[in-house]
Amino acid sequence: MKDMTDILPILILIGRPASGKSEIIQYLRGFEADQRRARFHLGESIVVDDFPMLWSWFEEDKLLSQMGKPRLHTDAEGYFKHDYLWDLLVQRLGLEYEKLQTAGLQSKTVIIEFSRGSGHGGYRRAFRNLSSAILQSAAVLYVDVSFAESLRKNRSRYNPRARHSILEHSLPDEKMRRLYEQDDWSQLYDGSGFLTLKSLYIPCAVFENEEDFTTAGGEPLGRRLAPVFEQLWRNFASRR
Repeated sequence: MKDMTDILPILILIGRPASGKSEIIQYLRGFEADQRRARFHLGESIVVDDFPMLWSWFEEDKLLSQMGKPRLHTDAEGYFKHDYLWDLLVQRLGLEYEKLQTAGLQSKTVIIEFSRGSGHGGYRRAFRNLSSAILQSAAVLYVDVSFAESLRKNRSRYNPRARHSILEHSLPDEKMRRLYEQDDWSQLYDGSGFLTLKSLYIPCAVFENEEDFTTAGGEPLGRRLAPVFEQLWRNFASRR
């Protein structure tokens, strides 16, 4: 059996909507296992994303409205009725990880993907809702784009026939501004290569994607991702 001590067991992948997170996952999944491990320190990826959970809430509320019943999660404009539902989404991510553990995760990397704006607590609040068991095995990759770039790509990726799609869903401009224009990453991360959360040092790195390397993908994206993942791995290995 191959030694898998050189892979990241958990990658927390965060950044503004449409920053390129899902495109990075799609690109990395295109590699053979040995290549992905050698170049990016990742095993077979299992993605836990809060968007499908969120979308199911929207669908349920739409059905309830059609039935003449009270909506459970969102108001008529599609905003959460309670702020704590953002916390619940993160708790759900943690629960999904716990369920995956029962099947065994050797040689795998669990990718936990989400976006958070300052208006609903930001990343600081989100991380508080992740367990220490997750954080002590995790590394964080933040995909950095400006809000203007996030808004541009959010518009361009929209497919009205696939609004539920990970790669083709979109938010109205007004909702993007209200929920995601402000981002607390710069207040949370000091550039040291680590986040301090729950008395733990969490390795992290930033992938600069303002020039949008992720839409085209291919080897130009790989050349930019590889050194970021190498640094992320070094930080993880030094902490371990």
